[in-house]
Amino acid sequence: MHEMECRVLSIQSHVVRGYVGNKSASFPLQVLGFEVDSINSVQFSNHTGYSHWKGQVLTADELHVLYEGIKLNNVHHYDYVLTGYTRDTSFLEMVVDIVQELKRANPNLVYVCDPVLGDHGSMYVPENLHPVYKNKVVGREFSGRHHHTPGQRGVSEGLKLLTGKNISTEKDAVEVMDLLHKMGPDTVVITSSDLPSRLGDRFLVSLGSQRTLMPDGTKSTQRVRMEIPKVDAVFVGTGDLFAAMLLAWTHHYPNDLKTACEKTFSVMHHVIKRTISYAHELAGPGRKPSPPQLELRMVQSKADIEDPAIVMEATVLTL
Repeated sequence: MHEMECRVLSIQSHVVRGYVGNKSASFPLQVLGFEVDSINSVQFSNHTGYSHWKGQVLTADELHVLYEGIKLNNVHHYDYVLTGYTRDTSFLEMVVDIVQELKRANPNLVYVCDPVLGDHGSMYVPENLHPVYKNKVVGREFSGRHHHTPGQRGVSEGLKLLTGKNISTEKDAVEVMDLLHKMGPDTVVITSSDLPSRLGDRFLVSLGSQRTLMPDGTKSTQRVRMEIPKVDAVFVGTGDLFAAMLLAWTHHYPNDLKTACEKTFSVMHHVIKRTISYAHELAGPGRKPSPPQLELRMVQSKADIEDPAIVMEATVLTL
């Protein structure tokens, strides 16, 4: 009997050179056995951390045209939809419409959303997108299963926007994740919070929560905490890789958030470690690596993506 394929629709940015958006997500997902259909929300020469970049931005209408083509051929059955950074309201609303239509075709579809709302206390996305994220992407209008990964440091502003609550303690974080569950997502991962780490100030705290429907109809929640070593470098594309890996490992371990997070964070550790050591080698002693030198070493990390040695352990929270 042949194995059923698992298909992902990934709507993210594309770069000719380097790794961000779909370039960060597609290869790792394919390596782990997923079929990936990519729609490129932008096509740039490289990411915007370089001195120069050129390219095109896909409009909501153009997105709709591409989706219509898929639909006309009746090849619009997906198991997952993966989306990342969006700046445009009409584009985000079109994504929501597409996901809702795909959910009608497959009620088991899982939507994995990394909203990239903000970082280091400031907001990336324009204010007019906030209600769309709150009410349509995360909110009750969106029935069915989906994962939500508020991304990178300084997420407290984004989480406050979505839930109205500040996070200053682990208890606050759990309450925020519970609120997000009530709004829609079954799996929530706060990739890096500003909470103090038990291992000292060289570590970040990551928290996750997964709500599972039990056979008897009750809901069970598993919550985990991880201490993540800080890295003294700015990477681009790591959030997109993280969301893709969370999709993959929660698929392979559907009711075991602890293992899924350990696998996901361990992949990140291996890719980042390989990238930073290569970047320093290229830059030379005492020199700060440039954006091209800090591009993720994705292809070179293929074996770690497929079967990561577990170097990060999650603690299950008992509250």
